Amino acid sequence: MPRQARLDAPGTLHHVIIRGIEKRRIFDDDEDKQGFLSRLDGLVTETGTRIYAWSLLTNHAHLLLRTSSYGLPRFMRRLLTGYAVTYNLRHHRHGHLFQNRYNSIVCDEDVYFRELVRYIHLNPLRAGSVKTISALDRYPWCGHGVLMGQTEWSFQDRDYVLSRFGKREGEARKAYRRYVEEGISQGRRPELVGGGLIRSSGGWSAVLSMRRAGEEALTDQRVLGRNDFVERVLKESERQDRSALSPIDLKREMRIVIERKCKQEGVNVKELQMGSRRGRLPRVRSEIAAEFVKKHGVTRANLARELGVSTSAISKILRRAEKASCK
Repeated sequence: MPRQARLDAPGTLHHVIIRGIEKRRIFDDDEDKQGFLSRLDGLVTETGTRIYAWSLLTNHAHLLLRTSSYGLPRFMRRLLTGYAVTYNLRHHRHGHLFQNRYNSIVCDEDVYFRELVRYIHLNPLRAGSVKTISALDRYPWCGHGVLMGQTEWSFQDRDYVLSRFGKREGEARKAYRRYVEEGISQGRRPELVGGGLIRSSGGWSAVLSMRRAGEEALTDQRVLGRNDFVERVLKESERQDRSALSPIDLKREMRIVIERKCKQEGVNVKELQMGSRRGRLPRVRSEIAAEFVKKHGVTRANLARELGVSTSAISKILRRAEKASCK
């Protein structure tokens, strides 16, 4: 079955799940986690994306975020590509770090916001990274500690989250803490990590009630919400698809930018596209690659075709650029 397109629009609430390829590690130590969060911090500031909840585990991570006009695909591509390059350099490894496609679920905020914050922040406790709720209060690799005032990451919108639990900060924090503690006994919540009939209808009991009443529900694996919310999201997605740039338009835009850059630098476009490494061409090619892949979300394969080199060559260019920026 072909992959379904991402559902996104400015202001959309997403639960994003990032997994290591073949369930392998994506964080070896605290320095890796610190690097990931520092990169996330910079991107949030630059793009206007808002983070409400997060947790880092050994082989996966969770984010609850609201997208800006920058969009989720470009945001995640920059976050994961940049981190993977740095991770591979630091640990002297090659190849893919993450599972081919991160999972993103559009969420009905009115129904699921508080539950998702709790679910994501209880991940370290469920995974055994910490043993008690008191230890979770101080755990540095989860947004729960930020809400409890024990750790600090400026990228997390703590005020917005606490406002969902009370008007005054002290009261809101106590209410939030009680709410999280009450969720420990619930264990794993499979209905919160994907869309579909059970999720969209509010659990199996609701599904059975609907079936007895002869009602039908609109469902989608990419959406976590009630039937009317799922319908609204899918209609909005259809409108966006109709107005999106076609592949031909995207290719034309790439060529315009490449020609403009070559003219500014005084290099020949044909030489650039033939893979020449004469003079300033390698630097110009590197700057174009970084601009398109990291800032504009163009795939490496599409860019490689426009620059006349292989996809692996684009990957090498990006690794060299990342390594140079780390010096």
